[in-house]
Amino acid sequence: MLEIPRGTIVFGTQLPIQSQSPRFAAKWEANATPHDLLRITQAADRSGYFYVAVCDHITVPEEKAATMGLWWQDCLTTLGFFASATENVALLSHVYVIAYRHALTAAKGFETLDHLSGGRAIAGIGAGHVEEEFDALGVSFADRGSLTDSKLVDFAEALSATYIGNMGALPRPAQTPRPPIWIGGSSNPAIRRAAAYEGWLPQGPATREGLDLLLSTREKLGKSDEPFAFGHVVIPYIYVGTPSSERRQPHYTGSPEQIAEAIMAETPAEVNQIQVKFDADSAAEYTEQVEAFGTQVGPLLAR
Repeated sequence: MLEIPRGTIVFGTQLPIQSQSPRFAAKWEANATPHDLLRITQAADRSGYFYVAVCDHITVPEEKAATMGLWWQDCLTTLGFFASATENVALLSHVYVIAYRHALTAAKGFETLDHLSGGRAIAGIGAGHVEEEFDALGVSFADRGSLTDSKLVDFAEALSATYIGNMGALPRPAQTPRPPIWIGGSSNPAIRRAAAYEGWLPQGPATREGLDLLLSTREKLGKSDEPFAFGHVVIPYIYVGTPSSERRQPHYTGSPEQIAEAIMAETPAEVNQIQVKFDADSAAEYTEQVEAFGTQVGPLLAR
């Protein structure tokens, strides 16, 4: 199973282009191509990123299209697209809403992704937040928490065993006993859910309150000594160097040392997994920024 080496800080990124919410997407993304997306992913792969991440929405209500957008590529299909064109980087769903799916269907997708990628899948799982999306899929929004909990149990079991009852599935994941499960969300139920698995993906920066709840819950579960991915999202956009034009605010810019210092100053001590995003005016510039961060800033992220 993929683990973060003890005493280290790894970094990953949620990719542009694959989801295009007007609140976050840059203008150039609307005209970007699958090749642009792949080039950015390959830059992360060769530059030391621990993971690249892809979002998950099946459909968006018309009344929320102005803020959410309609462009949301299928999560597992997109990660599978990357699998054959990368060698090192982990492939993270951020986050896959398991309440929408049968647990065996979800497990089949991640088993296949892990098999095809040679053991690089990470199942980032969340409870979902768009009520109309649940309604369209015939799933109870009010019950999404309990559905997530129950389906996670079946999902983890299906990933770990060839047979569930008298029903079997091949291929098996390359990782043993299964790919890691990282839970997304910053609510108390989400944090308690994360404590039972292998990682936490907060919706933003890791808070002291959230980390304390996570640590205490893991202790109660007897998991304090087990490997765990403590996540933290860096909110400001990053630009390595001096930008040539006005940038979205807020942002971190400057030398690699300045950017690393700014990131580490805001990062709680328990965190060992940092997610970053970049500001750029084109796919080519974004690719350059991904590579610059990975090769110049990433090695400086240390206590």
